[in-house]
Amino acid sequence: MKPALKSVLAVLCLSAANAWSAPITFNTALPVHEGGWVLREQLVVMKAGGDSTPARRDMEATGLVSVLGYGVTPDFALFGMLPWFDKRLDMRMGGQHLTRRKAGVGDLTVLGRYTVYQRDAPGRTLRIAPFLGVKAPTGEDDARDHLGRLPPAVQAGSGSWDVLGGAVLTWQTLEFEIDSQVSYKVNREARGFEAGNVAALDASLQYRLLPRSLGAGVPAFLYGVLEANLVHAARDRVGGADDPNSGGTILFLTPGLQYVTRKWIVEAAVQLPVIQHLHGTALESDYVLTVGFRMNF
Repeated sequence: MKPALKSVLAVLCLSAANAWSAPITFNTALPVHEGGWVLREQLVVMKAGGDSTPARRDMEATGLVSVLGYGVTPDFALFGMLPWFDKRLDMRMGGQHLTRRKAGVGDLTVLGRYTVYQRDAPGRTLRIAPFLGVKAPTGEDDARDHLGRLPPAVQAGSGSWDVLGGAVLTWQTLEFEIDSQVSYKVNREARGFEAGNVAALDASLQYRLLPRSLGAGVPAFLYGVLEANLVHAARDRVGGADDPNSGGTILFLTPGLQYVTRKWIVEAAVQLPVIQHLHGTALESDYVLTVGFRMNF
């Protein structure tokens, strides 16, 4: 799978007890109140291409990602994430155009997040929260078509039990919020294939555009969002050997918008690659589009 899609789906942004602005492409350290729930739905569309080989591969993937979180204590929250995928690989083989495609439920990720540091002041808060999770192989990973078994990138699931972890820092004020996250995902082998481990460093600025001044009874806010996502994926391994045409490093700049009310948020962002250093003939990322909402109850 492309580093872009790995990064987007590894850890999604998870909202707080009240609907404050928050990162779109990664986590936040703001809490889920004890006994409260947060639901998030995101539509993620990824396109990759730039294949210089005769195969002329083009990859498209659409994911509908459902996230449900629960506040166990004021400091500890649990989250479950289950995606549905529709993946399509177009290519040429023997002078013919071929399409290989798979749609279905992907792998379930469950993670816990704990606030280890909190400093509050009037109109602002600083929080640091590490997280740790596991991805279970709930998606199909042995789908086939008339050409045989589909490539791992087209499968709905990976077939492996994987581990992910990291930490996120959030600095929130009445006018803006800054978030930063470091994360790492360890992938394991299944059916002779092992996806490369993924490291990511993310940063986000959310700035209140409207209303410019706060007053009593303001029902909603419009935030402008600018994020940077640095993603490095190690080479995949096939049959115990490194695949020279996989992995690499991508830097994304991600502009977006959020419409925020007390209980729900509507948001959209597009990840645009500004630097790509990929190995061999690995497909280049064109863009990753994210549209979604989240609500608390």
